[in-house]
Amino acid sequence: MGCKHGSDAVLDNCVFLGEENKNSLYKDGDIVIGGLFPLHYSPVFSLPTYKEKPTPNMYKYFSSRALRWMQTMTFAINEINDRSDLLPNLELGFHIHDSCDDIPVSLKASLLLANGQPERGFSTESITVSSVIIGDAGSGVSMALLRSLGSFHIPLVSYFASCSCLSNQREFPTFMRTMPSDTFQIKALARLVSYFGWTWVGVIGVESDYARFAIQLFLQESVHYGVCAAYTHFYPLVLSQHALDDLLDVIQMASSKVIINFSGESEMQSILREIQSRNITNLQWIASEAWATAKSLWEKFGDLLMGTLGFAIRRAATIPGLKQHLTSLTPSSIHKSAFLAEFWEETFNCRLNGSVNSHSHDTDSYFDRLPCKGTEDLNDVYSPYSDVTQLRVSYNVYKAVYLVAYALQDLSNCKVGMGPFLNGTCADTKNFKPWQVMSNVPYFKVNFYQNGDPIAYYDLMNWQMAPDGSLNLVKVGFYDASLPAGHSLVINDSLIQWPLRKKAIRSVCSDSCPPGTRIARRKGEPICCYDCVPCTEGEVSNMTDSLECSRCSADTWSNKAKNLCIPRSTEYLSYHEFMGILLCIASVLGACISLFIIIIFISYKDTPLVRANNMELSFLLLVFLAICFLVGLLFIGEPSDWVCRIKYPAFGISFALCISCLLAKTAVVLMAFRSRLPRSNAMKWFGSNQQRASVLLGTVIICFIWLLTSPPHAKNNTDYHGATIIKECVTGSEVGFWCVLGYIGILACVCFLMAFLARKLPDNFNEAKFITFSMLIFFAVWITFIPVYVSTAGKYTVAVHIFAILASAFALLFCIFVPKCYIILLKPEKNCKKKIMQR
Repeated sequence: MGCKHGSDAVLDNCVFLGEENKNSLYKDGDIVIGGLFPLHYSPVFSLPTYKEKPTPNMYKYFSSRALRWMQTMTFAINEINDRSDLLPNLELGFHIHDSCDDIPVSLKASLLLANGQPERGFSTESITVSSVIIGDAGSGVSMALLRSLGSFHIPLVSYFASCSCLSNQREFPTFMRTMPSDTFQIKALARLVSYFGWTWVGVIGVESDYARFAIQLFLQESVHYGVCAAYTHFYPLVLSQHALDDLLDVIQMASSKVIINFSGESEMQSILREIQSRNITNLQWIASEAWATAKSLWEKFGDLLMGTLGFAIRRAATIPGLKQHLTSLTPSSIHKSAFLAEFWEETFNCRLNGSVNSHSHDTDSYFDRLPCKGTEDLNDVYSPYSDVTQLRVSYNVYKAVYLVAYALQDLSNCKVGMGPFLNGTCADTKNFKPWQVMSNVPYFKVNFYQNGDPIAYYDLMNWQMAPDGSLNLVKVGFYDASLPAGHSLVINDSLIQWPLRKKAIRSVCSDSCPPGTRIARRKGEPICCYDCVPCTEGEVSNMTDSLECSRCSADTWSNKAKNLCIPRSTEYLSYHEFMGILLCIASVLGACISLFIIIIFISYKDTPLVRANNMELSFLLLVFLAICFLVGLLFIGEPSDWVCRIKYPAFGISFALCISCLLAKTAVVLMAFRSRLPRSNAMKWFGSNQQRASVLLGTVIICFIWLLTSPPHAKNNTDYHGATIIKECVTGSEVGFWCVLGYIGILACVCFLMAFLARKLPDNFNEAKFITFSMLIFFAVWITFIPVYVSTAGKYTVAVHIFAILASAFALLFCIFVPKCYIILLKPEKNCKKKIMQR
């Protein structure tokens, strides 16, 4: 629009430059509200030659649905004009343009609305200006308009733009919408896929701010629910075959069967057409609100879309009078608007005489159409235009008009001196500035969040096939952002119809880890891709997809499935098991043999053989051997603190006394013969008192070494075998235990040495060879005992200990006393002084 100025710089005349846009719907009024609706979409690509003026863009599709939105705006404005309680002194008008869902077209249309376009002639009086614009539908288009119209402070109220980026009031202060922000839709989508266990989903979207922000939000939100994106792919607004091939290759190569698509229905048509040509099936589509109720997709692709789930804007129960308004079109009333003319011709497949339709989709077929008869009736055919069963976006348009009306009502009710502007002034409702509408915020904030977004409520829609093959959009749940987080999503599973399946499809990167295993993340892969690692021994996991295994308590252990802690079994050498019974019999037998020999020795105590071999020490040795045998019984059975405190000292003391007796017997014999040498006083040190003292000395030393250390005690050992509690006696002090064995070993070495020195003494008085042989067996047993004892655990350690005790005790008993018993009982003729004195 060009303006000529006079010398006084006052506006004299403005002339509209450029072609007049006749494709608009206009009604005059005191206040004209602008409107932008995507009546056409999917442009036909044409390469400019730059040699002639470009022709207007042509588009593939006409949207009857968007025409319903436009007609809802006109209906709402007419309804407000008819009301006496709302703006009674003002007449609202409208000026509506086709935005074609295209930024250049929408931007041109918005500038026409903001600056005004002469509908008749070129005088300045005929210029109509819109101070508020209802639109646009697309988020990307709305952002472009806001950046262009921002300096004019013209309010833009969108009915379908959902991008979360538009919630930034600092960047877009003049933007309002009756459509919830994608922030809430994304939360709902993340919860939806998590609800059905779809942790591995594909995410695709058109290259636009709407899809980019939505996918970015989804990737952030899905992490909280353990959902991962198998892939993210953006495709251009105008889908070429190359772009479709790239997209379909990604879908086919991925293992995910669930796809979330952020786009409009036009892009979805191209994608579905290619999927159909490739015969790709068994996909679960999740629709964004942009195409969640797009019934036009069902006609050709119903078999691919059956079972689709998507969140749609909350459906209005009804808008009284809207159905009648939509179907009141007649052939005589539609000639004034190219939009209505095109809709009529497309719906009834006819050609109007003198049609102003300039968007012929197929020129050849258009001129082949028969003329319209003039008897056509919208009530006789189905059209998305007249379908008021799913009033969602239409209801948003309706609310947007009333939003503006109530803001204007508040301006008109302003009282001078109490107004919201400078010095309490009020705005002139018939000549107000656009920014004054935005300044009047009270109604704008009703049922809205602080950033101007409406409170989110979505219907969860399931695409189902009706008996006649048509689309049946069934509400199977809802999402209400005003409810607590755990209750915001409600789904009725029984209402959902899955395509060719009885249950929801599985779409996971890794199967769930069953109880008894834990998740092990794969390095460099999403968190949904993992391996299931069995819990280690003693750890369990009783839940699916456990991140870690928990340790069982001290008295429990994991079962074979590793999903339950069960009481540990106990182990000790029992009297009731075979090995315990054998050792018990051997111990009792050894003690009985010792007592039997004592009886024999008592019975034959006056015989030379018994008297010649230090009878007193022999009796003591037999008693201590019997005690050694009986000590083995203390090692059998369930250990207790008192048993442990008794058996180890008893073992050490009894063997120390046995070796002390042998040492004393050898020393007596050796010293007896050595003392016959001239001037030898050795014998006086090995009398009966000295012999008793040597035994007591060994006993006292053992008592001090063993009993004054930390006492032995019972212990439940779980270190050797986790599933078993080994009840055992611990020595209390390892040093003390090995000192006892060392002391016994020293006594045995000294005894062996003295027996070796006595080897040349007369045989009849000499037990040295028997003692020497018994000591060799003793050494063999206990030297073997040490490595076996250290390398075994549990009841087998106890069995080894008992075996060592019994073997060494039997060696002493048999080597020293059996030969004597043989002579006493079987060879009594040799048990005389003469035989004994013989060399």
